Amino acid sequence: MIDDELIINGFCSFDEYITKEYFYGYCRKAYDIFDHKYQLCNKTGLDFYSLAHEYYISLLVHEFKPLLDRPRGMKLSTWMINGFRYVVLDALKAYNKEFAQLSDSSADDVLEYIRSTDYEEGMMQQVSDAASLHYKNDEIMQQIVQLVLFSGYPQKEVAEMIHMTPAAVNQRYKKMMDEFITPYVVENYSEGLYQGAMYEIEAGETEAEYMPAPKCGAKARFSFGGAKFMSEKSVYMENRRITPDEIIALKPNEIFVFGSNLQGYHAGGAAFTARVKFGAVMGNGDGIQGQSYAIPTMQGGVETIKPYVDKFIAFAADHPEKDFLVTRIGCGIAGFTAAEIAPLFKEAVRMHNVWLPADFLRVLGE
Repeated sequence: MIDDELIINGFCSFDEYITKEYFYGYCRKAYDIFDHKYQLCNKTGLDFYSLAHEYYISLLVHEFKPLLDRPRGMKLSTWMINGFRYVVLDALKAYNKEFAQLSDSSADDVLEYIRSTDYEEGMMQQVSDAASLHYKNDEIMQQIVQLVLFSGYPQKEVAEMIHMTPAAVNQRYKKMMDEFITPYVVENYSEGLYQGAMYEIEAGETEAEYMPAPKCGAKARFSFGGAKFMSEKSVYMENRRITPDEIIALKPNEIFVFGSNLQGYHAGGAAFTARVKFGAVMGNGDGIQGQSYAIPTMQGGVETIKPYVDKFIAFAADHPEKDFLVTRIGCGIAGFTAAEIAPLFKEAVRMHNVWLPADFLRVLGE
């Protein structure tokens, strides 16, 4: 453990190791606390990365002053957890406003809707599977999900099966409907629920989407103070184009592809290099600018990055006369790992004008 002041200095100098280890480390502790209280991981836009990135951007815009001005004697971890709390509360307010319809739906309405569409859409199976996963550490709640919700047994009979009082079963059933089932159905099937329409519903999400966001990347020390690149591109690995580790200049047809934030605040890492060397514009967080191309990575989880990567790949395909040197986007201050980001670039491996980092290619090769 290093001194709090050294940690803050690391944040201010965009030290990637310290940012990953301590900023995301403290945010993870805070997220686990508030996730337990508010069930954040089951709510759209309230996953770990969405909230941690929002907190980081707010600190970045204010040049980390909220941390520098903390009360004398206050531990940095405690102060940051408290600051993260305000991010969570603001996000919850926005979420509750967006899904205000929840208060207008009774559990009976939701259950009737699920059962009315079950034969055609398989919704009951999807909802039951999601609920079972949500309550995977609560054996009694899992039994209630399967027996009452999915199989439709009367609560009185279920009470006898699992040796509980009917009142206790009813209390848990109502808790399940209010706490998980109703929000889940509204969030995933709200159009049909509130318009009464029978429409094609997409298949249920994978297990990973209901699990807490993965922890930060491995503890590794990186080169600090922005990317240091060379324009020489003579290295191939199994005939694949590999972005050099160091670039200090670009040829006229080369484009520097870097990870950014939607606010276009290019203050550290490769974004800083893109701004001072290759034409990136402050306030522009997406797309081509000068001899650089910005891909936003600080707005949430990996799924929020994919549309921007797809947009980049389409842009590169439309400009075959340009060579695009993709840096390790998202794997620095944004806190992701190559294993998480590399699959987004699967389609780019076959493109003659897109160069990828060596660790991205290793992941894709596996």
